[in-house]
Amino acid sequence: MNMSNELENIAKGALTASRVLANLSTETKDAVLKDMAAALLNNKAAILKANKKDIVASGSKPKVFIDRLTLNEARIRQMADALLDVAKLRDPVGELIRGWDTSSGLRIQKVRSPIGVIAIIYESRPNVTADCAGLCLKSGNSVILRGGSESLNSNLAIYKALNSAIQKHGLPGGSINLIKTRERKAVDILLKLDKYIDLVIPRGGEELIRKVVRSSRIPVIKHYKGICHVYVDEWADLNMAEKICFNAKVQRPGVCNAMESMLVHRDVAVRFLPGMLKKFSEAGVEIRGCPLTCKIAKSAKRATEKDYRTEYLDLILSVKVVEDLDEAVAHINNYGSHHSDSIVTDNYDEALKFLKQVDSACVYLNASTRFTDGNQFGMGAEIGISTDKLHARGPMALEELTIYKYMVLGCGQVRQ
Repeated sequence: MNMSNELENIAKGALTASRVLANLSTETKDAVLKDMAAALLNNKAAILKANKKDIVASGSKPKVFIDRLTLNEARIRQMADALLDVAKLRDPVGELIRGWDTSSGLRIQKVRSPIGVIAIIYESRPNVTADCAGLCLKSGNSVILRGGSESLNSNLAIYKALNSAIQKHGLPGGSINLIKTRERKAVDILLKLDKYIDLVIPRGGEELIRKVVRSSRIPVIKHYKGICHVYVDEWADLNMAEKICFNAKVQRPGVCNAMESMLVHRDVAVRFLPGMLKKFSEAGVEIRGCPLTCKIAKSAKRATEKDYRTEYLDLILSVKVVEDLDEAVAHINNYGSHHSDSIVTDNYDEALKFLKQVDSACVYLNASTRFTDGNQFGMGAEIGISTDKLHARGPMALEELTIYKYMVLGCGQVRQ
């Protein structure tokens, strides 16, 4: 069988399975999720062995790449815990969003329903395999997973564990699907199967996401990159600001919600930047700054226009001193990616203005941008983060994996 036929058969099977999953009881879905979590823990030796193969094969890739790829016992436990958290969440399927009566006597009910078949195309992170499978199952959707070739062994081992729980409960084989070929043309074929697949969610670098958007006949929800900012206002608690900025940049620099640009009000720059930049330097962060930043930190490189538009995903940070809140907001809306941006301030009016005027999926007051994550938001896990403005925005979890339909109840009415 050639690849086109094989992928079409997978998509057909996913469509058939989606109609079964859409009508599963919450109790059944939660039981499957709990068994999926147990299967991950019971098979952790095989998963770690497979992951080691991927790490060895990756050779001399950058540290942040290896970090995204690496699994250990703690991360497998986190994957299992995320599935258990999803099982505890309210099931959105069948929820009445709104109901009303019309003048003709019809009863209209707007009800949440699954989207159907969802394809996830992702890179590096093997935990995505478990997170997406669990969220799709709970929301009544079937899923087709296509991870990167760099994590294929890890993804296969995770998929086998998860699928054992699917089989145990007698669910259709097409409920969770993993594309097992390394060939890139598989993605091109998958993106043309709009007869069977309802939604594509790409997770990875900007190049991958733009390729998916260009090639897909299927609706795509995405974010291209995460150029996230923290703005230290003139009214900021500078000790708090230092902790927030350090966490936002250094805790895990290779992820989309890490701070890539730090803005500082001119009136606190001389007090705040020397200590902050020293702390960054000790952590190995390269600073690319405006003229005043370079004057304060002699080791800083002069920032270019391109630097303020760059998602580094590394220990590199652009820094700019701004005149006021208006300049900070204008800078973020111009240079940012509408992902996650934060203000540190004790001034309520300034905070409210920032939260209202910054056009991003997630805006924060006195907190790190690193919290933009489905699990951190109490969603159990996330299917991805959207900077789109249609259907879903920000971390996407169960509700964002549903759409709605209208159930119209009558008693013999005909339209006049």
